[in-house]
Amino acid sequence: MTELPRQRKPDWIRVKAPTSKTFAETKKLMRELNLHTVCEEAACPNIGECWSKKHATVMILGDTCTRACAFCNVKTGRPMMVDPLEPLHTAEACAAMGLEHIVITSVDRDDLPDGGADQFIKVIAEIRKASPNTTIEILTPDFRGKPGQIERVAEARPDVFNHNLETVPRLYPTIRPGARYYHSLRLLETVKRVDPSIFTKSGLMVGLGEDRLELSQVMDDMRMADIDFITIGQYLQPTPRHAKLERFVHPDEFKTYERMARGKGFLMVSASPLTRSSYHAGDDFVKLRQAREVQLAAAE
Repeated sequence: MTELPRQRKPDWIRVKAPTSKTFAETKKLMRELNLHTVCEEAACPNIGECWSKKHATVMILGDTCTRACAFCNVKTGRPMMVDPLEPLHTAEACAAMGLEHIVITSVDRDDLPDGGADQFIKVIAEIRKASPNTTIEILTPDFRGKPGQIERVAEARPDVFNHNLETVPRLYPTIRPGARYYHSLRLLETVKRVDPSIFTKSGLMVGLGEDRLELSQVMDDMRMADIDFITIGQYLQPTPRHAKLERFVHPDEFKTYERMARGKGFLMVSASPLTRSSYHAGDDFVKLRQAREVQLAAAE
């Protein structure tokens, strides 16, 4: 891909460099337990804030992805063997940090017969044993071409099952070429069919060249799949080799998207320039659960 110059970030998307003691402690713990985090691998702009609060999104199944999405900063190549101690170490980190809510994600592992489903199941089980009061959110790959794996992971009963659509269907061939839009929708629909009590969640990036009508249609598709929670955040071009950033979306436009999403019936909406799938995930889970309680009470 031809290297393109990157746009200068506007003031509303600038963040402070991490300097806190808690940030350093969180980083040290992850290294001691040989764990990877999407915070680091994907160069998340919120890492300073989140790690300073002992919030981290653990990335299981190694640090090497079998796909090469044009927006993603995680390295691509031939992954290492699956670490059998990873579920235990993830649970140890969760207990050591005293987490009320943990987010578990992974690279794509198309090389594995189950796409990595077993590792998600084992991680959930170990966290339940070590920290029974911790709520668990998973952000999974699509398990495309691995029949039955979505159902198996859903049967492990995470509290939140997240899978990101990332962008509008028109942009999939260039932005997310290894995935299929309608398969991702069906994945989350399948989770609801297996266990309607699991909250489902999906996220979109903006600034890649999509338009408002396309975003509105994706929201409608999500609601048809009974997705509870939508996140919308600004795409940031990781390197000049990645997909071109078409524009920085103003915070006022994010407020418009939030109103649109709420009007379509999502239980929870997070839309801002710095919103990411796991940003404020614990606080948002509490709000999500409260919103469902209100919904159920209104239906009685």
